[in-house]
Amino acid sequence: MNNKVVLAFSGGLDTSFCVPYLKNEKGLEVHTILVNTGGFSDEEVKSIEERALTLGAASHKTVDASHTYYEKGIKYMVFGNVLRNNTYPISVSSERIFQALEVLKHVQELGASYVAHGSTGAGNDQVRFDIVFEIMAPEVKIIAPIRELAIKRPDEIKYLCDHGFDFSWEKSKYSINQGLWGTSVGGVETLKSETYLPEEAFPIPVTKTTPEHIKIGYEKGEAVSLNGKKMDPVELIKELHAIAAPFGIGRDTHVGDTIIGIKGRVAFEAAAPLILIKAHHLLEKHVLTKGQLYWKDQISVWYGQQMHEAMYLDPVMRDMEAMMDSMEQNVTGEVEVELRPYHFTVLACSSKHDLMNGKFASYGEVNNSYTGRDVEGFTKVLANPLKIYYAVNK
Repeated sequence: MNNKVVLAFSGGLDTSFCVPYLKNEKGLEVHTILVNTGGFSDEEVKSIEERALTLGAASHKTVDASHTYYEKGIKYMVFGNVLRNNTYPISVSSERIFQALEVLKHVQELGASYVAHGSTGAGNDQVRFDIVFEIMAPEVKIIAPIRELAIKRPDEIKYLCDHGFDFSWEKSKYSINQGLWGTSVGGVETLKSETYLPEEAFPIPVTKTTPEHIKIGYEKGEAVSLNGKKMDPVELIKELHAIAAPFGIGRDTHVGDTIIGIKGRVAFEAAAPLILIKAHHLLEKHVLTKGQLYWKDQISVWYGQQMHEAMYLDPVMRDMEAMMDSMEQNVTGEVEVELRPYHFTVLACSSKHDLMNGKFASYGEVNNSYTGRDVEGFTKVLANPLKIYYAVNK
């Protein structure tokens, strides 16, 4: 055992408290790491590094894991049309497992004996961080000062001030966590079932009122173009967010079961995720077979639950991803979407793989593949098992 600890550091009050606490009270050499999965600007990244070093970190590292997060997580949540409880695109919560994996890499690089995070004992994130180390590095000791001390916010601030760190810790009325795949918003209103967040709680105000049409191009299930312009998927998500969020699109409140066994409620703002998933789903309905669509629905719920509950490392996730990779081979085409205040409509799509092909038939209009007599015979065969049942069981 050595005295090195790697601390997952976001620059907020909880992780800021952890730096001098781990150094002074635990006698550890603190090495901080910020894993940016799309939620921090360049200016914020620089400010967070400065804060970590000022607080006494022996070193600080920043890792941009946005593309890793997309390739290993977001891509498959789009493939699966994953909306937890038919509502939530598993926004910020799905980042944690990938952040923890990057923290683990740094632990291994430094040969540290300890790893630490600032999660409380009241939420899901503590499980998401812990489980990576329990599975992949059981020899590394986990320290979670906020959870272990059950310390309150005013006491954290007092400790920091007593140690000469008089930063501004003004707490906003709403807790906002922004990431590449959406923003979560919490407040006193989300703690009760009968209240809801007011307009001003959401970080992006509604400034657009004139309807707009956009077109999203997909290749093998991945969004690769926006309004005809080829784009890297990560940049496309950011650009789509910038276009759609000012309409107030993507706002909702999710209610679900937490990992720790209680009901949880959180508001979110996720314009790009909801549009991309719904547009992708429409395209799939045109190009996939009946059987493919059925099984896609089955694995979607399970994949989303595994992702939400920090079970990303379960090998069954790789099996489901392989199945989705296979199913996405023909999910190529362009989808048109209309944006309006607080609402969007997936209008239409075009694809060379469209199975709604007029060469064979037009539903309710004309059929080129069989005759009316064929349908009569088909219906008799289809009805036969139930005809027997009702004849026997009068």
